Amino acid sequence: MTYCVALLLNEGMVLLSDTRTNAGLDNIATYRKMFLFEEPGERVIAILTAGSLSVTQATLAKLQEAIEDPEATPETSILLAPTMLKVAEIIGATLWSVRDAVDQRLKSNGQFGAASMIVAGQRKGGVMRMFLIYPEGNFIEATEDTPFLQIGEHKYGKPILDRMVQPDTSLADGQKAVILSMDSTLRSNLTVGMPLDIAVIERDECRVTQQRRIEPGDDDFRRMSEAWSKALRMSFGKIPLSI
Repeated sequence: MTYCVALLLNEGMVLLSDTRTNAGLDNIATYRKMFLFEEPGERVIAILTAGSLSVTQATLAKLQEAIEDPEATPETSILLAPTMLKVAEIIGATLWSVRDAVDQRLKSNGQFGAASMIVAGQRKGGVMRMFLIYPEGNFIEATEDTPFLQIGEHKYGKPILDRMVQPDTSLADGQKAVILSMDSTLRSNLTVGMPLDIAVIERDECRVTQQRRIEPGDDDFRRMSEAWSKALRMSFGKIPLSI
């Protein structure tokens, strides 16, 4: 399983993903789930992935192959697409074609390969946009009413986002929110695990402005986790029982 979260804020976008794909008793696997494509100053695209590793890896490989194709066109390459909407359409169509091919091979065993993605980015002269792409290739877009998207094991980390994240949330507070959202998920579900990848894309920069991998035992992450636990305990103790 996995957990990925992305915020669409007035100041920019904040992205966070874990790296665990298997959490069996004797088989813990780690794979990157955040992929960044950029032509600094011209366009930046981030893709977060969840679900079948064979589907997501094949989809990313096909997208990269299309980028490197000498005959690439705005209809085939996400780095040539005229809008972020077109980027989402290319990725959705690629995800669906890969999933369909995988399902054809697996259906004899009654198995299926499903995956979902978050796609976020901006091109020069355009606005920041963020999409959640479903396994079928269709997608929805983040809005001012819902300025964040999640994929994977999202239920444990959603409450803090619902309460804290608004379009006018600062990038600093956005990073705090996604990290504490991830901390809640890590504490509640062993199928989500470190290391974590976090990235920030500031509005109109059209490049990744901050990027970091948070390793197990990271002191900054530990201090934030402990401070959050302490704050929750203190707030809980102050709430009167009125029922």
